[in-house]
Amino acid sequence: MILQDQVCIITGAAKGIGLATARALLERGARVASLDLESCPLEGVLSVRCDVTRSAEVEAAAAAVEQALGGISVWVNNAGLARHRWIQDYTESEIDLMLAVNLKGTILGSQAALRAMIPGKRGHIINIISTASLRGIPSETVYCAAKWGVRGFTQGLAEEAAAHRIRVTALLPGGVDTAFWDDAAERQAPRQLFLKPEHIADGVVRCLEMDDFCVPRELVLRSLDDSDFSVQPA
Repeated sequence: MILQDQVCIITGAAKGIGLATARALLERGARVASLDLESCPLEGVLSVRCDVTRSAEVEAAAAAVEQALGGISVWVNNAGLARHRWIQDYTESEIDLMLAVNLKGTILGSQAALRAMIPGKRGHIINIISTASLRGIPSETVYCAAKWGVRGFTQGLAEEAAAHRIRVTALLPGGVDTAFWDDAAERQAPRQLFLKPEHIADGVVRCLEMDDFCVPRELVLRSLDDSDFSVQPA
């Protein structure tokens, strides 16, 4: 896909990975819209206030983007959050919030994207997931549950969307230095070893710019120093 003048929606683009992705798409001449409870600070981005856990708000936001910018070609489901707790310490409201934003929000965003893209039989949906969808992580159990759900959903979505000539990609970052880790003091997350949001944005752009006939189904991005095992060089 040539990104010049393509209409791209990013959920959760007010900061972090979403903000970096918005910047990267703007640099390639795309028309970018942010769906977030906060405004995207970048000049040139259309900010639409939207709670991604509410179907009516997501559909209304998609309609507003189409009216302002044109038909939607790209939808990046990026909005997500975590609360780092030991499993016995989670409140019910924290559990509900994580499942709603990470899992339900991705499902609702994908529905809206498909409805917008199916008539033209072209488009690309990218779901920003996490390597937490590959393994269980202490103090991230509920987040893992949500992201495992998103990964399974994305695999099914990819099969359904392909029948309409729409591409679907699951992008799984490892540790990324964002506000995601601000409440993770207990784990002493080694943020200096993590990727930067710009690395993930670069991965998004590279997937989008592949020929439309090629589908990058799943891409795992980790820093060289982000390892599950403490291995020292020989």
